[in-house]
Amino acid sequence: MGDRVGLVYDPRFLEHETGFHPECPERLLWAVEKLGDLGLWDRCELVSPRLATPEEVALFHHPHYITRVEAFSRQGGGHFCLDTPGSAGTYRAALLAVGGVLRAIEASYTRQFEAVLCLVRPPGHHAGPTVGKGFCYFNNVAIGALWARRRFSVERTLILDWDVHHGDGTQDAFYADPGVVYFSWHQYPFYPYTGTWEEWGAGQGFGHTVNVPLPHGGTDQEYLLAYERLLVPLARAYRPQLILVSAGYDAHFADQLGDMDVTASGFWSLAARTRDLARELGAPLVLSLEGGYSQQGMAWGVAATVAALTGVSLEEREPFGPENTGVRPQVEVQIEASREKLSTIWGSSFA
Repeated sequence: MGDRVGLVYDPRFLEHETGFHPECPERLLWAVEKLGDLGLWDRCELVSPRLATPEEVALFHHPHYITRVEAFSRQGGGHFCLDTPGSAGTYRAALLAVGGVLRAIEASYTRQFEAVLCLVRPPGHHAGPTVGKGFCYFNNVAIGALWARRRFSVERTLILDWDVHHGDGTQDAFYADPGVVYFSWHQYPFYPYTGTWEEWGAGQGFGHTVNVPLPHGGTDQEYLLAYERLLVPLARAYRPQLILVSAGYDAHFADQLGDMDVTASGFWSLAARTRDLARELGAPLVLSLEGGYSQQGMAWGVAATVAALTGVSLEEREPFGPENTGVRPQVEVQIEASREKLSTIWGSSFA
């Protein structure tokens, strides 16, 4: 594989208008501006998204729900649910977000790019088959995994989720499905109040769901400890044929919707390790934007990810940083307990 990195972006994502709401069009503009300022935009190749078809969205969502989202936009938008506003442009932007992820999977799977980052909105990981919530309409990553299964006969997909919120919609989609491993770091207790240490999957999918619910103040070191102690041996045991990432940046220390202490350096390390893991396993890699609601956190998080994917060190440092930088004893204990559980489930292949 080469080292070419694709970047999915389109101004039409800005047409999903939300008023005075954290999930606003400016989020993408902050990221694009920072990529330009740091010379990272030119290191990527732009990938144009396409509109997903309703039939593709229906791989995960009920047709009646898709029709409901379309009707909501046709009527001018408003509040789709209590926390999820939209506009006349929401349905098209949501189809474009799904289609952007599908284009990225195709480009990565056919080896056009080593990795593709999708700067799409609205986000998706809270959306279920018949419900939109948590700023989400269509579950971009879940649809992507199901589409790749059908389009490329992918039998094993690894989904990583480093958004500050647990991706309950994605976990529920694959909770009993051995064709997907879902691994999530997130703040807990926190919205949506799912994703405990004890949620391991069900039936044939038991052991294919792994959660790292961190108390407020989660640090770079805690995220990376879970990565090395839990995710790396699990990925080597599972041997995924595709890696998808729900890349949220609301765990950044400057983001007021969460209460975590992840830095740009932390996101750089997560992305670099994931790039290296994908290389080791020979798996295509696609990252899709989820949350990130502060200008500093969003801009620096995306820039750090692109820097890592393109092999650029993060030389320019953020102006501020958190005081909490280590690994708390209770977190280390929980990670080691999860490691022991996974070793029991997966046996000698988990090492």
